[in-house]
Amino acid sequence: MADNYESFKTQIFALTKIDLNAYKEAQMKRRIDTLISRNQCKSYTDFVNLIKSNKDKFEEFVAYLTINVSEFWRNPEQWKILEDKVIPDLVKLPSIKIWSAACSTGDEPYSLAMLLLKHVPINRIKIIATDIDKQVLEHAKSGLYNDKSIKGLPDDLKKKYFEKISDTAFQVSPELKKCIEFKEHNLLRDPYPTGLDLIVCRNVLIYFTEEAKSEIYKKYNASLKPGAILFLGSTEQIIQPQQYGFDTISSFFYKKV
Repeated sequence: MADNYESFKTQIFALTKIDLNAYKEAQMKRRIDTLISRNQCKSYTDFVNLIKSNKDKFEEFVAYLTINVSEFWRNPEQWKILEDKVIPDLVKLPSIKIWSAACSTGDEPYSLAMLLLKHVPINRIKIIATDIDKQVLEHAKSGLYNDKSIKGLPDDLKKKYFEKISDTAFQVSPELKKCIEFKEHNLLRDPYPTGLDLIVCRNVLIYFTEEAKSEIYKKYNASLKPGAILFLGSTEQIIQPQQYGFDTISSFFYKKV
C-alpha cells in the first residue's frame, strides 16, 4: 500500500479515537489493506479522504475495524460454568451490577439477563453493555436476531424471551431490555464503570497487543468489587493473573483478590 501507515494510524485516531497502535499490527494492517483495496483506493491518504467525505463509508470502516463475531451461548461449556459457579453467589447480593464490555450485537448481555432472571427479579439486575461501534449497538438495542444467532440458545429460553416474527427472524422480549443499558465505549480511552460484581469481555482482547491487554486487566481489576469475577473468552487466558490482582477460579474465570 502506497504512503505511510504510521501517518494513517494518527489520522484514524483523530477521526475515530480508535488507537490502531494497540492492535496487533500485521493482523490489523492486513484487514485494513483489504478494505482499502475493496474501495478501489490507491493509498491510505485516498482512503482517509473517502471516509472523511462519505458518512456511510466511515461507519462501514468503524464496523469493519471492530470484530463483531457474536452469538447467543457461544462456548456453552463456559456459560455452564458461569451458571453453576458464579451465578449462585451473584444472586445472593441485594443488587447485581454487571458490565458486558465489547458487547457487539448484544448477544452476551441478553444471555446474562436470561440467566439471572431464573433466580432474581429484574429490578435487582443492572447490566451495562458497551461497544465502540455505534452500528452494532443500534442492532443490540433493536433486539432483532436471525435464527443462526440464537441456534445455541436452550429451547426454554428461546420460548420465554423471543418472539418469532418470520421464518428466520426473532425479536427479544421488551421485558429483557429493561435491565440493560447500551452505551458507546472505547476500552482504550474511556473511563470504566466501577462497583461491578461481574465483567464479561470475551473474544476481543486477542486482537490487542500485550501492553494494551495489561492495561485493560489492571483497569478491570479496579472496576470490580473485592471478590468479584472477570469472565474472558476461550482464547484469552491470563498467564499470570496474580500480577493483576486476580486468582483463577476456573478456566477463563478470575476472581479479584
